[in-house]
Amino acid sequence: MQQEIKQKRQEEISYPGLPLAVYRELSAHLQQIKGITTEIIPQQSLKFDYEKSQVNSLLIKYDEDLDRNSQDRLKEILNYYAEKHGKTHSFS
Repeated sequence: MQQEIKQKRQEEISYPGLPLAVYRELSAHLQQIKGITTEIIPQQSLKFDYEKSQVNSLLIKYDEDLDRNSQDRLKEILNYYAEKHGKTHSFS
């Protein structure tokens, strides 16, 4: 019995200054799309700064063959959060 090995892609996005709660909300929305998993990467700075986010970035992982509808939904969600919070992202 041979298992098919799917290639994974991953993108890392960062919205500087965005609160942890919003990153968690974004992560939850993205994980509702079949084939997508996320991981919140904590801030790496050793010095606490209240003005900075507790999060360094959000790692988004998905199969290379993610269907077109899921890709469109992914972009739609990222664009929504970017517009809502006045941020930009480089996800293509």
